[in-house]
Amino acid sequence: MSASLKGISQVMLIENAITGLIILLAITTFSYTLGIIALLSAFIGTFIGMIGGADKQSVNQGLFGYNSVLTGISLTLFLIGPYQFIIALAGAGLAAILTAAMMHVMKNTGIPVLTIPFIIMTWFMILASYRLKVFRLTSGLVPQDLSNWELDITGKIDWTEGAFNGIGQIFFVHSTLSGVLLFIAVFFAGWKLGLYAVLGNAVALLVSYMLGGEHTLIYMGLYGYNAILTILAVSVVFNTERHRFGLLSGIVAVALTVTFTASIATWLLPYGLPALTMPFILCTWIFLGARKVLPNL
Repeated sequence: MSASLKGISQVMLIENAITGLIILLAITTFSYTLGIIALLSAFIGTFIGMIGGADKQSVNQGLFGYNSVLTGISLTLFLIGPYQFIIALAGAGLAAILTAAMMHVMKNTGIPVLTIPFIIMTWFMILASYRLKVFRLTSGLVPQDLSNWELDITGKIDWTEGAFNGIGQIFFVHSTLSGVLLFIAVFFAGWKLGLYAVLGNAVALLVSYMLGGEHTLIYMGLYGYNAILTILAVSVVFNTERHRFGLLSGIVAVALTVTFTASIATWLLPYGLPALTMPFILCTWIFLGARKVLPNL
């Protein structure tokens, strides 16, 4: 059970069972269904790691659960039909296997796998819906023609809602209560982690507004969640050697996630695919890779 809860907390790069439990509570307060799927997905990913003979320490750290959790939740939301939950949980299991494969492929690079297995599984399952009848896609994901796309920056921004939706969108939830619980979960794991999460979200909100981002997307937190994960990764979790400009690098990386989110979302628009955590992955890989040559970053 502890390993499964850590699998949930590892979505936010944290190894803490209590944090995982609070996160699960945050998801469940938004949707009982998503809460159950998140827990079952964590169990499945952890179980596959165990029976697959993975390193015991990696299993206990929850490293086989976090991609499964995100995959299970995303497929539950993006797919419909009688096989929705079966596909979601099967996808969670496959995400654990893909995580193991990518761990092997990337082990000599010194760069973490992060959530790329979740993205690959989710995108492939969504695209399969166009060719396989069993996979039925929600109407919310519709390919759009870029020539007809118009940027809408009208309306007011609810900054309070945006502050809490940013962290909530990491788990596909948009609720002030869930956002509060998620911040509590991060602060429980460490005050520094909590402060950096708040900082990353604030910088993303300001940068996206200053760059003229769509107001609806800003207060829904769609520019914030990648930023939070990025600053935690670049400035805290993978900054073990306390690089001289670690905080500054994290802030720059956060600003970069805003432009990456906008560009990736635009690139994927004709395919009807969500950006997910790809901006976080690219920005984190860029800065962690650059540190191999520029060690002060």
